Amino acid sequence: MEIFKEFRFEAAHRLTRVPAGHKCARLHGHSYRLRVVLRGKVDPGLGWVMDFAELKAVVKPVIAELDHQYLNDIAGMEEPTAEGIARWLWRRLKPSLPMLSRLELWETATSGAAYAGEDE
Repeated sequence: MEIFKEFRFEAAHRLTRVPAGHKCARLHGHSYRLRVVLRGKVDPGLGWVMDFAELKAVVKPVIAELDHQYLNDIAGMEEPTAEGIARWLWRRLKPSLPMLSRLELWETATSGAAYAGEDE
């Protein structure tokens, strides 16, 4: 069974590895949407994989580290692309969420990245 919960945060960044003149080299911001997906067995006594309140309690402090921040200044953020942010989030969340299956991060309404720990 998979369950998921969505979170939102606002942040600014600029991409440093893009070609000269690329619009993303300029400082800009996004309204990010994060979906955290867990995979596990349904507890027969409780009827759920995990209490959504417990999931929120784990994720919210990590999101708070990014919310209204300049992502280029965040320790461990190699390059704040959608892919880089998804990897950073995975590394922060996986130790506390062993059932973490996938992260989906939208930086716009139509663009984003999904990460399942394949590079770890």
